[in-house]
Amino acid sequence: MSTTALTEKTPLRIGPHTAQPPVVLAPMAGITNAPFRTLCREFSGGKGLFVSEMITTRALVERNEKTMQLIHFDESEKPRSIQLYGVDPATVGKAVRMIAEEGLADHIDLNFGCPVPKVTRKGGGSALPFKRPLLRAILREAVSGAGDLPVTMKMRKGIDDDHLTYLDAGRIAVEEGVTAIALHGRTAAQHYGGTADWDAIARLKEHVPEIPVLGNGDIWSASDALRMVASTGCDGVVVGRGCLGRPWLFADLVAAFEGRPEDIARPSLREVADVMVRHATLLGEWIGDESRGVIDFRKHVAWYLKGFAVGSEMRKRLAITSLLSELRSGLDELDLDQPWPTGADGPRGRTSGNNRVVLPDGWLKDPYDCAGVGEDAELDTSGG
Repeated sequence: MSTTALTEKTPLRIGPHTAQPPVVLAPMAGITNAPFRTLCREFSGGKGLFVSEMITTRALVERNEKTMQLIHFDESEKPRSIQLYGVDPATVGKAVRMIAEEGLADHIDLNFGCPVPKVTRKGGGSALPFKRPLLRAILREAVSGAGDLPVTMKMRKGIDDDHLTYLDAGRIAVEEGVTAIALHGRTAAQHYGGTADWDAIARLKEHVPEIPVLGNGDIWSASDALRMVASTGCDGVVVGRGCLGRPWLFADLVAAFEGRPEDIARPSLREVADVMVRHATLLGEWIGDESRGVIDFRKHVAWYLKGFAVGSEMRKRLAITSLLSELRSGLDELDLDQPWPTGADGPRGRTSGNNRVVLPDGWLKDPYDCAGVGEDAELDTSGG
């Protein structure tokens, strides 16, 4: 598919909402809160879809204080997209109806892709689609409870190479009225290691032509996104780790899909430093405490500085700062005229793979036996 064909591609439609270009920010625990979504959205010029970090249905129904803060959206966020995690159909249904009836969001995404042990050991996330009847029951409750709100889902290929579920899950999703599916081209066992299987994304698109299929995995640059769409035929892309410490990737994506490759961002360290301070400032305003905001920002420091010539001692100093003034003064001591480093567009974030997937006892014995999975398997805290 040519670049011209990509720029003329049909906009991504999620129910009544349109994303053009067809670019989605992946939900990431502790990352895609309101401040980070604001940065990504600003760089994109408001184009694309930006999803909250994972919200657990039990915590939402119980109106957990932290969870209620996580579902706060800036007034400029339209549509408001919430990702929900749950393993009990009744609890998922209650959470979705709460969102719909109280007008808490405009779009609901369901998490069936998280590979972390605290989620899979409960039978949730990327473990859940193995239990086909349970997946169907959750989707049915969510779609029926959502009313006019579109419901989408994000999933992985399966638990491991011997237990692939994505084609069955895709068909169930279509039958239950899900609006779109995002597929991360890895299994739960791979976590974030190895290479994402884009061929699986193409197979899913062929398998469920009735609804949009979004591809996720190994999109480190705007050109990667164009290659994924061209090679798989998917309807859009979901970008996760590639934007860590690089929210301007969404400006790059818009430029690429609109046929403006000359506008790809190559910020100097001075420009990166300004974004870092703004990010930390937004976090402090959102949390309501400058120091806590800067402390929360610490995890982003290494991602923002990837590839730049910054000594180890300064990196350590910036990673333990707790005041905006300290962050700014430390950054000002650097050689801020450094250009964007060669190779800084490459992989970032976690890369571990080939992990044993932690599952409930006997989970893999029978994909149709869902006994023992209920409300007590729900997580009670949000954010992944």
